[in-house]
Amino acid sequence: MRGIASIKEIAQLANVSQGTASMVLNGKGDQYRISALTQQKVWEAAKSLNYQPNISARRLRSGGETVLPIIALFWSIDTRAALINRFLKGLQHSFALLDQEYELLIQPFVGTRLHEVRSLITGTRFNGAIIANATEDDEEYLEQANPMVPIVLYQRSSSKYSWVNVDSQKTGEEVAMLFASRDHRQVGLIVPDVSSSAIRLRMEGFLSKARELGMEIADRHIVYSDFSEKGGYQAIRQMLASGDLPTALFSISDQMSVGALMALTEAGKRIPEDMEIVGHDDDEVTRFTIPTLSTVHLPVEEMAAECVKVLTDLMQYKSHESVHKLFESHLVIRKSCGGNGKR
Repeated sequence: MRGIASIKEIAQLANVSQGTASMVLNGKGDQYRISALTQQKVWEAAKSLNYQPNISARRLRSGGETVLPIIALFWSIDTRAALINRFLKGLQHSFALLDQEYELLIQPFVGTRLHEVRSLITGTRFNGAIIANATEDDEEYLEQANPMVPIVLYQRSSSKYSWVNVDSQKTGEEVAMLFASRDHRQVGLIVPDVSSSAIRLRMEGFLSKARELGMEIADRHIVYSDFSEKGGYQAIRQMLASGDLPTALFSISDQMSVGALMALTEAGKRIPEDMEIVGHDDDEVTRFTIPTLSTVHLPVEEMAAECVKVLTDLMQYKSHESVHKLFESHLVIRKSCGGNGKR
């Protein structure tokens, strides 16, 4: 049964002193210059004995206040921070339906440096974690790590951890098929310049299907830029400087699409007559752009709620194996592409 192993048992199995085991399990191994090999032995012993850190004991407050289990939401510190609102709405709705109360800890992290968050391994600050926006380096790190708490990945897949995701490659393919159905021959891409397997798969799906359907994608019509409105604006300015524009554009971010629309308007380009554009995510702003933005609906709120359900089941030992949940995304047709039948 999980959680019954003592530090003494872990120390015996790892063939170290109880003091050494205690320092490692409390995340102080580096501070006390305990070798990486010794720390690894302690963690492997703890994992094999199903050790679970007693966070509640460390957080007991005066007055007998009840200590709630903590769920940590790992969210990257970059321009994607603006996307957290919809996710939090989904979490809030899910928490309201649970039989037990939980506390939520927002844990910012720098992309590619998830390995620096020691509490993810030690389990000394929270009882379970949802990890969003992991870079591909972060994913590689997680595959070889042995966290002491259950983890659910959001918009990432893994054979090791539970995850909640969509078929990002299929999403890209569907946008390409929409452009083909509207007789476009030259198409382009605006790509957020971040390390993300989800964004890479959307791009790969779009490019492969577009070429399969006979559309041309010139190198100058694939632009990487900042994951922001400013990035989308600058991407269009870069395309304009190259001499021409495609007749259809997939912007793999609604944020970037907003900036792209402004740059196109400033350049005197009519949407959708001169160019059709499709974004991604279906954020609230897409219903209020001029023209309204066709986009791919990402069911963020529903996926967030499922992350909580999967994670709390793991925390309560209702589930003992990794759980994989695949949601469906779909096109939302508005005036920027396909919404009025004109080009």
